Amino acid sequence: MKWDAELDAIGLLCPLPVLKARKRLSALPPGAVLRLLATDPAAHVDVPHYCAEAGHDLIGSEQEGDTLVFLIRKKDQLR
Repeated sequence: MKWDAELDAIGLLCPLPVLKARKRLSALPPGAVLRLLATDPAAHVDVPHYCAEAGHDLIGSEQEGDTLVFLIRKKDQLR
C-alpha cells in the first residue's frame, strides 16, 4: 500500500511514538495515510487505542524484524 508520510519512531518509548504520530497526523490532510515505524513493544496496544480514540483508521499493522509498522488513515473532518 502507498502512504503519504512516514514517521520513524524507532527507539522511542511510550508515549512518544503516539505523541509524534498525533503531531504528524495533525499536519496531514484528511484521508492521508501515515506509515509509523516503532520498536516500543507497547505500540501494539497504544497505536490501535489512539486510533480508536481519535477516530483515525488503523488500516494495517505488521512486524518487520524488530520493527512494528502501522498504516494509519487520518479521519475525515466530517466524522
